[in-house]
Parts: sequence; structure tokens; C-alpha cells
Amino acid sequence: MAALGWLTPRRRSATARSVLAGEASAEAARKTSQELEGLADLTHEAAPDAAVHEPVFPVLGDDKAAAFFDLDNTVMQGAALFHFGRGLYKRKFFETRDLAKFAWQQAWFRLAGVEDPEHMQEARDSALSIVKGHRVAELMSIGEEIYDEYMAERIWPGTRALAQAHLDAGQKVWLVTAAPVEIATVIARRLGLTGALGTVAESVDGVYTGKLVGEPLHGPAKAEAVRALAHAEGLDLSRCAAYSDSHNDIPMLSLVGHPYAINPDAKLRKHARTFDWRLRDYRTARKAAKVGIPAAAGVGAVAGGTVAAIALSRRRR
Repeated sequence: MAALGWLTPRRRSATARSVLAGEASAEAARKTSQELEGLADLTHEAAPDAAVHEPVFPVLGDDKAAAFFDLDNTVMQGAALFHFGRGLYKRKFFETRDLAKFAWQQAWFRLAGVEDPEHMQEARDSALSIVKGHRVAELMSIGEEIYDEYMAERIWPGTRALAQAHLDAGQKVWLVTAAPVEIATVIARRLGLTGALGTVAESVDGVYTGKLVGEPLHGPAKAEAVRALAHAEGLDLSRCAAYSDSHNDIPMLSLVGHPYAINPDAKLRKHARTFDWRLRDYRTARKAAKVGIPAAAGVGAVAGGTVAAIALSRRRR
């Protein structure tokens, strides 16, 4: 790993393993994003109808800015790791009792709207034991299929519009998630994003060992990954944006000049209001007390949130 002397001062919530996980994730993200750039042109023209009476954000052509999006319940309804587990179960990677455990963890996540550390750790341990001995290329291929089967229909249109606004402004957009970096990269590519920062599982000669590099990309580790990637990419974090639903991501949100609370849990909503962060809740299409969306996203974000709310209400009937 590279020397840590370049790191700017940080709150001491990060451990050495957080830093290791963050740097490993940033290194993997840059590698995969370079591969994705060879597959598609992610540059779009800015929306011509952006409102002229309000400051335009993101700023068109600002190559020192980028956007970082949490995945679970921010970009996608539910937990990516759970949906991945469903797909592996369908392919007989594990037994029914393991699926029941995944289902309970997902139900808790959906009902409580927050991540339970014990449940998340159990899910990660289960996933690592399941993929041990399998080839990375195999899991990437399966991830493509699982995205189509379980994840594509769960993307929040409103959040997707926000990400597109940054792409339209010529900025890079990264997912930042505790999910395996391989699965996160599949999702990022399918959404037309730049790449993904995710948990890095150790592999030797392309085969998973069942161990992690550092620790899961969660909480402070996410902030370390964003910090490392920003340094490598030459970004100015004060001009960057970050989006998340969870108070666990406050360290990441606090790094950037434009933090957004999306579908926030109670603790994040309170924190966001205290620090005057922008809020948006697509679960009900209800505007929060202080609404701030990029002008370039405009009507698309509002309409997307409404569509998502209608779809969700139909599922609950």
C-alpha cells in the first residue's frame, strides 16, 4: 500500500484497518473504472432547460468535482448483499436455512430503515464463506445476471436522476458501498456510472480466499476510500458531493462540500437539519424541510421520486 503521508487530517474514528480497506477499495475502483471507460462514453451534454434563477449545481465542466453515492437504500431499495445472496441461492451456492437468515436481515433493514451492525456482519461472513474457492470472474458473470433478476427494478429513479445530473455536467460518479466491489462495479456499469468503491475480498490467482482486505467498507472506511480516491484522481473534496441514507455515512458526507441526505434514517435527518445539509426523501415523494436538488436534475428528480413512491405503494397493497 502507498504511504499515508498524503492523507489530510481526519477525525480519529478511522482505524488502521479502515484505512487499509479504504485504500484497497480506491485502488480497485480506479482499476475497474479505467476498464469501464473503454466500454462506454460517459460524457453527456448539460440539460439546456436548467432553471436560470437558481445556482446551477453540479457545476458544468468542473473536473475537480465528483459525486459519491451510497448504494443500499440510497440508490437502490434494500441491501445489495441480500439480493446477491438470493441469486446465489437460486444457483445452489448454499442451503435454505442460509436464505432464511438473509431474508431476516433484509426484513430488518427494510422495516427499521437502518443497518444493524450484527446483521450486516453475519451477512458478510456468510457471503465470504459462500464465495470461498470460487473464481472472481465467475462471480462477476453471475452478478450481471443477478442485477437483471433482482436489482434493476429496485433503483430509485429520483436518485438515479441526481447521479445523471453529475454525469451531464461532465463529472465522475462513484458508488460507495459495503457490498463486494465486484458486485458494486456491475451495478455502477449498468447505471452508466464511472465506477464503484466497495469491500475488497482477498483473492489469489483469481480465486477468493474467504478473507477481506482490511475490513468491510462501512462507516469510517467509506470516508477513507473516498479520501484516497480523491487524492489519486486530483479532486477537490470541497467541490464534491456525497449522498447517503444512513447516519453511518456521516464521516463520508462530512468530507465533501455538498452533502445530501437521501431517504435518511432518523439520526441522519436530525444531523442534516442541524448542519443545514440538503435532504430528499424518495420513499414518499414528500419534500423534506429543506429541499436541495441539483438544478440540472430538476423535473427528472421530482418525477422520478413520485414514480418510485407510487410503485412502492402498489407493492404494499
